[in-house]
Amino acid sequence: MRITVFGIGYVGLSNAIVLAQHNDVIAYDISEEKVKMLNKHISPIDDREIREYLTEKNLKLSATSNKKEAYINKVDYIIIATPTDYKTKRKNFDTSSIESVISDVNIMSPLSTVIIKSTVPIGFTEQMRKEYPDLSIIFSPEFLREGKALYDNLYPSRIVIGGLDKNAKDFAELLLQGVIKKDVPICFLTSTEAEAVKLFSNTFLAMRIAFFNELDTYSELKGLNAKSIIENVSLDPRIGNYYNNPSFGYGGYCLPKDTKQIKRNYAGIPHSIISAIVKSNTIRKKHIVKMIEKRNPKTVGIYKLAMKAGSDNFRASAVINLIKKLLKKNISVIIFEPLTDKKKLFNCQVVNIFDDFIIMSDVILANRMTDELKSISDKVYTRDIFMRD
Repeated sequence: MRITVFGIGYVGLSNAIVLAQHNDVIAYDISEEKVKMLNKHISPIDDREIREYLTEKNLKLSATSNKKEAYINKVDYIIIATPTDYKTKRKNFDTSSIESVISDVNIMSPLSTVIIKSTVPIGFTEQMRKEYPDLSIIFSPEFLREGKALYDNLYPSRIVIGGLDKNAKDFAELLLQGVIKKDVPICFLTSTEAEAVKLFSNTFLAMRIAFFNELDTYSELKGLNAKSIIENVSLDPRIGNYYNNPSFGYGGYCLPKDTKQIKRNYAGIPHSIISAIVKSNTIRKKHIVKMIEKRNPKTVGIYKLAMKAGSDNFRASAVINLIKKLLKKNISVIIFEPLTDKKKLFNCQVVNIFDDFIIMSDVILANRMTDELKSISDKVYTRDIFMRD
């Protein structure tokens, strides 16, 4: 098969690699830097399995930033994995990049099957089918972790296909060709049901994070041992000992925007929990700021912006929101972030000499504790109880 993947992020690149084991794949991105790196078999993102596959496997994979090259020859499948940021003013995902690709496909490659991997509002794919009745458009969501994107594609919990026709079944078989895990559940749904699966899955994860964060807030203010409480609550097999480590709030690229989007999709539908999840995350951050204020710091040091180890980006990190709140309180903020060579981020000085960072900080804010911080733990404020992601 000939396949073009639009977007070289976690979703697009991991899918491209899985499919390039048995098919000819072209990865398109507007970033010249990403394209050059990929053509040199260098991963543009921090993911161990992606690095290994690019250097050790014989993949039929190339990259381009030339749109005409992306449609060269007959393309059987066009996978869209472009970003869909949540726009607060519109109260909706920005799906313009997806719509642009579909419009191009309609003109340049109308016989191709379009696979939407980007997260979209519920009902979006059906809307696109109505606008482009001659195109085959399928929605197939991803359930990936940053830093483990390819691993989660090779060992998927399930493969969800938002389509019921032959093209949908054929695409599921293509994905199965490249996975390592055996007996992967294949779930064929309508596109709207598949969109709902994606958003409800992420919203449930956000709800779980919010629950344990509120448990931690209660414990902190009441002088209780949050670790002991969480460990014992989690011994109930119906609850489970996972996804229960308190944090500064759920963050990253997916959960904040997806919870806001599903809240938008609930307009006119009776609900309480969905709105409460979004509100809970805001309340948690306000609580964190209050706890920092109690220490009366002149300067707060932010130890890394990424939410967890193994992530190389800090898009929508909860820590960024804390920085903005601290600045509004007229508290000076400095940042230790080895991932950047910038002198300033979010109007704050970046100090990337660790010893200088320690000296300059009255309180160090760390979403996740590391060995590097243990010797100065008296300065560190964290809610990382289990010392893991």
